[in-house]
Amino acid sequence: MTVFVIWCGYEATGPPARAGSPGLSAEGALTLAVFAAAIWLWIFSPIGDTYIALGAAVILVVTGMLPDEQLFDSLGEETVWLLLAAFVIAAGVTTTGLSTRAAAYIVTGAHGLRQLTHLLTSVLVATAFAIPSTSGRAALALPIFIALAKVLADRPRVVLSLSLLFPSVILLSAVASYLGAGAHLITSQILQAAGQEGFSFATWLLFGLPLAFVSSHLCAELILWLFTRREDRRKGLSISLHQVQKHSPIPLSGPMTVGQTRAALLVGTVVALWCTEPLHELHPAVVALMGALLVTSPRFGSVSMGKALKTVPWSMLLFMAATLTLGTALLGSGAADWLAHSIMRPLTDQGAGAGVAFVIVVVVMSTAAHLVVQSRSARSAVLIPLVISLAPGVGVEPMAAAFASTAAAGFCHTLTSSAKPVTIFSEVEGIDTFAPHHLLRLSLFLAPLMIVLILLFAFFVWPALGMPLFTSP
Repeated sequence: MTVFVIWCGYEATGPPARAGSPGLSAEGALTLAVFAAAIWLWIFSPIGDTYIALGAAVILVVTGMLPDEQLFDSLGEETVWLLLAAFVIAAGVTTTGLSTRAAAYIVTGAHGLRQLTHLLTSVLVATAFAIPSTSGRAALALPIFIALAKVLADRPRVVLSLSLLFPSVILLSAVASYLGAGAHLITSQILQAAGQEGFSFATWLLFGLPLAFVSSHLCAELILWLFTRREDRRKGLSISLHQVQKHSPIPLSGPMTVGQTRAALLVGTVVALWCTEPLHELHPAVVALMGALLVTSPRFGSVSMGKALKTVPWSMLLFMAATLTLGTALLGSGAADWLAHSIMRPLTDQGAGAGVAFVIVVVVMSTAAHLVVQSRSARSAVLIPLVISLAPGVGVEPMAAAFASTAAAGFCHTLTSSAKPVTIFSEVEGIDTFAPHHLLRLSLFLAPLMIVLILLFAFFVWPALGMPLFTSP
């Protein structure tokens, strides 16, 4: 770390920068040193990610590198309020048992392993619009997995494949929704801080849902191919609602309760209003707050406001606000421009092929980043300022490059510690799930598949949907 800081200072005061490469001011060098220290601690220290991020932001304020208003304003960002209200809505929906009942009803219609796998995959993709957290979705899906695992206890390879399917699809499908991960909101906010348009719920849905659907179902097929045999896939399957009910505390049959009906209407209405923002011009955070007030209302709500607020991951919200502050400081101080040009300088010398090479490098680096920085939000705070600083210089649209990087950073399947959903499903009491070598085997095949898939979307699919990859000549 000392060598890195000395190097930064040397670059700030040493030989003149090459043409086209921005110089590094003393303010930028200090900001970069603090940011590098935060990354170092995220990787090698047992200290909590939120503590490190807040500490780094406070240091920048105390040293005068960052106005204190900017730190406090980040806590009042509309994205923080949006996530807060979304978590309250999710608490109300979860309380009714609607999600568990819907999932159980769908999977009991499967007559074979492949059909069960893809039905579960579709259900898990849909949960990205109801629960704004991958760990929350994992906790919601765990009872369904436990019930299925007990029903299928005589088929251990099937249980193994399902234990891998649940966390894998939860992680890959998060890109479907703007609220699927805090990293998505951080990416949009950093883009806006850099003068770019950013993303809305509807635009993120347009670009993210197709990738989430395709990648999740490809992952499902990969898991079937790697961890089951032909006889497992050919053997018939018969799972009744009665069998699942024996292992679920939530009533799965009979007419829907009033609370479940209201929860379904509420979620449908909120998502519809988010998608039609240009028509009614209600800010997504305001829509979410209205939904939160309804779901916690004394007479019609399914949960009290106090109980719902206890389910909000306040540490995650503080972490998101702090990392957003750090990313903005990198851009404002010029450190992101300098660092991006220093790291990617060889690419800028590639001429006409620089843009293509840049996109490939960004996707590969973002996919591998989970091996170094475990938090998805932290990965976006590190990568996105660099990506959007360099993208225009190689003829790439910053929004497209940022979206590709964020989508690729959603891959975190290699280790049990790489993501909370993986950790949750790695140790389920009374059920034999996957071991680390199973996860590594899946990752060896899934990582290159995801890289190729995201590159195909970046070069062909997203431009056709209205997000060009390269700037106009």
